[in-house]
Amino acid sequence: MNRELEYMFVQCARVWIPDAEDVWKSAELIKDYKNGDASLQLTLEDGTNIEHKLDPKTKNLPHLRNPDILVGENDLTALSYLHEPAVLHNLKVRFIDSKLIYTYCGIVLVAINPYETLPIYGTDIINAYSGQNMGDMDPHIFAVAEEAYKQMARDERNQSIIVSGESGAGKTVSAKYAMRYFATVSGSASEANVEEKVLASNPIMEAIGNAKTTRNDNSSRFGKYIEIGFDNRYRIIGANMRTYLLEKSRVVFQADEERNYHIFYQLCASAKLPEFKNLRLSTANDFLYTRQGRSPVIDGVDDSKELCTTRHAFTLLGINESYQMGLFQVLAAILHLGNVEIKEKDSDSSLIAPNNRHLTAFCELVGVTYKDMSQWLCHRKLKTATETYIKPLSRLQATNARDALSKHIYAKLFSWIVEHVNKALVTSIKQHSFIGVLDIYGFETFEINSFEQFCINYANEKLQQQFNMHVFKLEQEEYMKEQIPWTLIDFYDNQPCINLIEAKMGILDLLDEECKMPKGSDDSWAQKLYNTHLKTCCLFEKPRMSNRAFIIQHFADKVEYQCDGFLEKNKDTVNEEQINVLKASKFHLLMELFQDEEKATSPTGQAPGTGGRTRLSIKPDKSRETSSKEHKKTVGCQFRNSLQMLMETLNATTPHYVRCIKPNDFKLAFSFDPKRAVQQLRACGVLETIRISAAGFPSRWTYQEFFSRYRVLMKQKDVLPDKKLTCKHVLERLVEDQDKYQFGKTKIFFRAGQVAYLEKLRADKLRAACIRIQKTIRCWLARKKYLRKRSAAITIQRFTRGYQARCLAKFMRLTQAATVIQKYQRMYVEKKRYRKKQAAALAMQTILRAYMARQKYQALLREHKAVIIQKRIRGWLARCWYKRCLEAIVYLQCCIRRMRAKRELKKLKIEARSVEHFKKLNKGMENKIMQLQRKIDEQNKDNRLISEKLVGLESSYAVEGERMRSELSQLRGVEEDARNKAIQVSSLLEELEKLRKELSVTQQEKKTLEEWAQTYRSEMEKMVSELKDQNGSLKKEKDDLNRLIQEQSQQMTEKMTRAIAEETHQLETDLNEERSRYQNLLSEHLRLEEKYDDLKEEMARSSNIKPGHRRTDSTHSSNESEYTYNSEYTEMEEGSRAGDDVTRGMDTSLTLKLQKRVTELEQEKQSLRDELENKEDQFQRARARDDAEFRKARGAELEYESLKRQELESENKKLRHDLAEMRRSLLGNTAAGAGAPGSPAYKVLLDQLNASCEELEVRKEEVLILRSQLVSQKEAMHHKETMTEPSVFAEDVNKLKDADELKQAYVGLKDTNRLLEHQLQTQRRTYENETESLRGELQNVKEENNRQQQLLAQNLQLPPEARIEASLQHEITRLTNENLEFMANDPAASQEARVIILRRMVDLMEQLEKQDRTIRKLKKQLKVYSKRIGEMGAGQTEGQTSPGQMVEEPIHPVNIPRREKDFQGMLEYKREDEMKLVKNLILELKPRGVAVNLIPGLPAYILFMCLRHADYLNDDQKVRTLLTSTINSIKKILKKRGDDFETVSFWLANTCRFLHCLKQYSGDEAFMKHNTQRQNEHCLSNFDLAEYRQVISDLAIQIYQQLIKCMENILQPMIVSGMLEHETIQGVSGVKPTGLRKRTSSIADEGTYTLDSILRQLNAFHSIMCQHGTDPELIKQVVKQLFYIIGAVTLNNLLLRKDMCSWSKGMQIRYNVSQLEEWLRDKGLMTCGAKETLEPLIQAAQLLQVKKKTDEDAEAICSMCQALTTAQIVKVLNLYTPVNEFEERVSVAFIRTIQTRLRDRCESPQLLMDTKMIYPVTFPFSPSCVALETIQIPGSLNLAFLTRV
Repeated sequence: MNRELEYMFVQCARVWIPDAEDVWKSAELIKDYKNGDASLQLTLEDGTNIEHKLDPKTKNLPHLRNPDILVGENDLTALSYLHEPAVLHNLKVRFIDSKLIYTYCGIVLVAINPYETLPIYGTDIINAYSGQNMGDMDPHIFAVAEEAYKQMARDERNQSIIVSGESGAGKTVSAKYAMRYFATVSGSASEANVEEKVLASNPIMEAIGNAKTTRNDNSSRFGKYIEIGFDNRYRIIGANMRTYLLEKSRVVFQADEERNYHIFYQLCASAKLPEFKNLRLSTANDFLYTRQGRSPVIDGVDDSKELCTTRHAFTLLGINESYQMGLFQVLAAILHLGNVEIKEKDSDSSLIAPNNRHLTAFCELVGVTYKDMSQWLCHRKLKTATETYIKPLSRLQATNARDALSKHIYAKLFSWIVEHVNKALVTSIKQHSFIGVLDIYGFETFEINSFEQFCINYANEKLQQQFNMHVFKLEQEEYMKEQIPWTLIDFYDNQPCINLIEAKMGILDLLDEECKMPKGSDDSWAQKLYNTHLKTCCLFEKPRMSNRAFIIQHFADKVEYQCDGFLEKNKDTVNEEQINVLKASKFHLLMELFQDEEKATSPTGQAPGTGGRTRLSIKPDKSRETSSKEHKKTVGCQFRNSLQMLMETLNATTPHYVRCIKPNDFKLAFSFDPKRAVQQLRACGVLETIRISAAGFPSRWTYQEFFSRYRVLMKQKDVLPDKKLTCKHVLERLVEDQDKYQFGKTKIFFRAGQVAYLEKLRADKLRAACIRIQKTIRCWLARKKYLRKRSAAITIQRFTRGYQARCLAKFMRLTQAATVIQKYQRMYVEKKRYRKKQAAALAMQTILRAYMARQKYQALLREHKAVIIQKRIRGWLARCWYKRCLEAIVYLQCCIRRMRAKRELKKLKIEARSVEHFKKLNKGMENKIMQLQRKIDEQNKDNRLISEKLVGLESSYAVEGERMRSELSQLRGVEEDARNKAIQVSSLLEELEKLRKELSVTQQEKKTLEEWAQTYRSEMEKMVSELKDQNGSLKKEKDDLNRLIQEQSQQMTEKMTRAIAEETHQLETDLNEERSRYQNLLSEHLRLEEKYDDLKEEMARSSNIKPGHRRTDSTHSSNESEYTYNSEYTEMEEGSRAGDDVTRGMDTSLTLKLQKRVTELEQEKQSLRDELENKEDQFQRARARDDAEFRKARGAELEYESLKRQELESENKKLRHDLAEMRRSLLGNTAAGAGAPGSPAYKVLLDQLNASCEELEVRKEEVLILRSQLVSQKEAMHHKETMTEPSVFAEDVNKLKDADELKQAYVGLKDTNRLLEHQLQTQRRTYENETESLRGELQNVKEENNRQQQLLAQNLQLPPEARIEASLQHEITRLTNENLEFMANDPAASQEARVIILRRMVDLMEQLEKQDRTIRKLKKQLKVYSKRIGEMGAGQTEGQTSPGQMVEEPIHPVNIPRREKDFQGMLEYKREDEMKLVKNLILELKPRGVAVNLIPGLPAYILFMCLRHADYLNDDQKVRTLLTSTINSIKKILKKRGDDFETVSFWLANTCRFLHCLKQYSGDEAFMKHNTQRQNEHCLSNFDLAEYRQVISDLAIQIYQQLIKCMENILQPMIVSGMLEHETIQGVSGVKPTGLRKRTSSIADEGTYTLDSILRQLNAFHSIMCQHGTDPELIKQVVKQLFYIIGAVTLNNLLLRKDMCSWSKGMQIRYNVSQLEEWLRDKGLMTCGAKETLEPLIQAAQLLQVKKKTDEDAEAICSMCQALTTAQIVKVLNLYTPVNEFEERVSVAFIRTIQTRLRDRCESPQLLMDTKMIYPVTFPFSPSCVALETIQIPGSLNLAFLTRV
């Protein structure tokens, strides 16, 4: 563990540390952590270095931070590190940065209130989530609703959605959207549009039950549980609503910045309507019940429009206009009743002034008399045992009675509306199941908390306990019960808090008991609470400064409750006389409200209007006798009972949890307060959910349920008597990973996603049977219903969003204004108080200082007089007396001051004990702190301004300094110029002096010439003027010519440059087009060739039909199912007897008709053959013309080759002539000793003869090569002709295939062949298999025997040195074969043996290489010595050579050339083994085994080594047949297994390698640059295979195109899902954790691919191609083509799908593209051009994200989208759909602007990209570094017939 921590906590590791403001703060380690360190050195994000000290006791290290790639995950359980800071940070990033308000946390959906209307709840979003699995799309309330709906249909169990959270967190909105989802996706089972009625209940309940609070503008002030009923087809049939604890006190009182219920303000806003004139309403500020909160308007909400929505909803629910007006009449009466002014008559009585207009209006509206109502508003009736008293009420009591009556009337009205809503939603259809949506008040804590907050928090405690039981306790207990491995996890249990409230002698019991007391009061109840729970319960506390309050430690926080009003609210009493007056009303609706008061009791026994559960029972009560008793129940008791029933309902359903989080307390849009958020996360159990959900098995089935549900997935043989064993077998077959499920004692536990996977398998099997029936009907019905729902939903959204936005804006303005007013008011009050204190202090100081001054003055005066009298007489005595007096005075002053100090101290102590003093001091301190804080803020602002000014000054100073430096450099340049000028001046002065001297001489000469000059001047001036004119004209002409020449030269240069660039580009384009055209022709040729072969096979099969065969009627009918065909097909295999029975049952007439039809087809076939022969004749004539043209084109080349051949023949003759002359000179030599064998002269002549012979052989080989070239050219021409022949035939066959008769004939012939030839095929197959196995064994034995004999014979013929080499090679081969066989038999045991054998092989190979090097070195030395001997031969004598040496010398030249020509890079085979070679090496070779175990390209190397041996033997026929067989076999295997990517990739790599080998060893210098000397020795010597290289290159192109098609077929299903549909905003590389909430897509099946699937597939492609040894350049071209396909398919789907054209989708696409680029970067493929192919997709994504408003935006789009066509740009803009708040729709004018700007573009009008386009491929030469002589052939290839040469 310590090592792991030291490894994780290293430098640069990021951690989370606690922080007081941000809760958690990110930091980075500066230094590695070592075990035992007491602190960590950290750096915060702002650059501050801190030292984080560890707890010396626990030594707990801080939490590690997740990598950035995981931040922003959809599911919190998908995070790598699961802890509180990671959860908080993830939520903050999603909420603030990504504007995402929903996040999964295991089984809980966390919803953060954005305080802003988001466009993510439309019908299109509902349709997008409908039918989707839980994890397929982003977290959303619709996803939870869809999961509940699917589980209800799948499990047939009722569901509940529990929406909880604090007030203002967004619970009501979440519940409303969940109901809207159910209403939209399910539809109704009748024509009554029940789903619209369910949705219509929302605005009604919001109007009468929601109000504005300080925390929420639309806060639900009651709880409701709506059960949406479904029939057996899971369509909505109705709904039922239960309500809980209406906050009646809000009717008569509202706190500051709050409102009454919305309906009152809606009525006041619509008071001017004609139908509301009789209600006598005015503005909300005119009524007491609507103006107390001083906030009558909600910003952004139009109350008059909201009333229209409410009235429309009433109408939709069947409440007619008369009833609606009655409701509004009662509501208006309540407002008037609140304005009734009750005056004080005396201290014990009150009265209402006569003709009070509000009371008059009230009485008229409710139909009662003014006298009775005014009487009983101010009096009450007291009944005793004997008589009745009427007691007047004081003003306060009368006011309270008036308010109680108002609350009672409103509660009655609320109950009546709920009852009628339920009646409107009820249905006569039997309910099959339901989904309940619980929207209940969240946890509340205010400055003053009363009985309402107590009940609300009590309900939340019960809900939290239910959540704990479901998520925590039941989870662990279930696993332990089923004996599933599980670790117990501690969690917070709030049962003690619930016991404190509801247990015996709990708070509610004591409250009910106190209510029964005659003189019970809130104070006495508080004392009972203190005495009972203060010392016994740690969750109950008493405030220090109050005796009328208590504190309860709830699961969320501590809450202090004020006891005032608890008893009164719990009793909920109303004056009975007032009720009797209302009952006597003539108003029909009011009579209806109060006539059922004794009868209408809820199932919980709650009296209507008591403020508890206000849902009226539709069913009759079981007992009428208990109604009066139930009336006496208190509100708390009733609420407790109704809450218990709610818990029982929730426990009987499958719950789905939505935890709403309030991000801040100021209702700021997208503002996140970490303190508030983490407080709610801790309270609602989100952090505990993470720990359990990530490790659990959320889905569980009993064995019987699993068997019953998934019986359709089981085969008959899988069903066993034991259901448990059956389920185990089926699961092992369906789910391979056993960790995905666990088998318990009675249940099967599944991890996330497994049940959905099984459901998909089941649904796919059942769906196929009903799709054909459903598709037409459902299309019509669904579209009609969709259009109607869409229109309604858009209208509701428009009004709702406008209302909320206006409310928010207005509230923000009012808040700002109130803040300013408060600031100045508080400043004025504090300033006035300060001045009063200052004046009082100054007055006291003045009096005290005056008194002390007078006392001191008098003392000094006495002393002065005494001194004057006594100064002369009593000097010494006076001085002594003075000293004593002075001491006495000092002592007296000390005593006086001590006394005064004691008094002041006593006074200060008394003041210190005073609470008011503390408050004053604290308030002063608070004011000072606030002032200091403001000063600090102002100073910070000033500092920021000063720093900004300083930065500006520094930048200006830098600019000024730079300018000064430039001027200084200029001045220095000027100074340098001045120096140069000074030097020039000095030189000019010297020249001037010289000129002066010359001037003097000239003046003298001038005098002599003056006379001549005078006469000559006139003539010269005239001549000079003429010359000047001519010179000027010539200069002008010269300048014009020079300028013209320069312009022309510049134009020519630019023109040439442009022309060269265009020509180069055009040549490249033409080359690519030509190459593409050529490759397309090759692919077309291959397709036609395959079609031709297929047609030949079909025609051959059809021509081989025997006349005696028959078929059954079942196989003749094309409409019979495949199962029927297979069953009959299997019956025919059982025996001949069954076949005879079938034959006897045939229809004879049908057989005769078929025979006649076959005859007709044969005649038609014969006519088609005749027509085909005519076509072939025409083609032959056309081919003859082409041949003539081709021969003309080849004439020059053939002439050159003939000249070269003649030259070689002449050289050959010359060499022969020289050889003859040498022989004659040798024979004519008369010297006996010189020509003797063995002499030096003889050796020299013999060497020259050998050299001439070798040169002659070389020339012969060149002649043969030329001849073979001519032959190969002819054959290639013939091959091209034959390759083009099938095209004509294919066209004719296509005509045949289009005929209906031919199709019918083919179907009949195929079925006939299939039935009648089956028995022959089975018998023939068994016989051939047995014969083939026996032949194979016999052949292996023969080949082994022959190989051993050949090796033995060869070893005996070789010299001793060669025998050693051969024996070593044989030993290596044998060991290799044995090793392979041993590995095949026992791979595990062979590992150690394999290592030993490999080491031995390496040692043997090293010894062999050393011997080879030694032999080569000796050969070179021998050649050098032989040359030296030849040169020195003339000076040597005969006696130097002995006869023995002369006998031995001829032996060595025989052995040495043999070893030089021993080419180890060749393989020899017999001609009859060629088919076996092709079969074993190509047709039956498994690419996977070769690619993994052997060197890449091994088949290519083996084929080339065989080809080299044929070339070495100069066997042109063998070379030709080998190459032809190889090419045809590769084509055959690709035709057979063309869909297998590994096969196609394998043979593409080997074909390219074979092509490169032909080039590398061709002997051309261009291909020999990178060869070693040994490789150059292995070059082909006899044949030039350039033509075959072209054929093989064409084959490689065909294989490449087939590879691209194969890869495209594999990638095609993944592209749209992975690039567009799958949502992963924070992408990761590699495999990412999916989290618990991704239940239904954790197993990838068809249609559920992700970007990771694409990357994994690309990795698989890349790894397989690398394993096969594919050239890197070729891999780049393949990747470029794949990326083009991905980009084209993605862009095409984007252009055709409106739901994908959004800003968020653009961001998703860019992220996906970045992941693809990252993949390219990881693989080193960034330079292959693949990134450029994605440019259109990237620009489309950018187009979705850029601004689209102004002309500047249009210009930016036009310059940015260069890779997109105009049609594509306009299409994207038209399809653009906003899905986030910062998006806006593109206007029509903007699109027109784009079209105008792009009008001049010259481009294709095509909208979609061509996904079938394939880039032309090239095969750059890639030489191999593998030495041919080192290649070993494994025995697994069965190539033992090959012999190494």
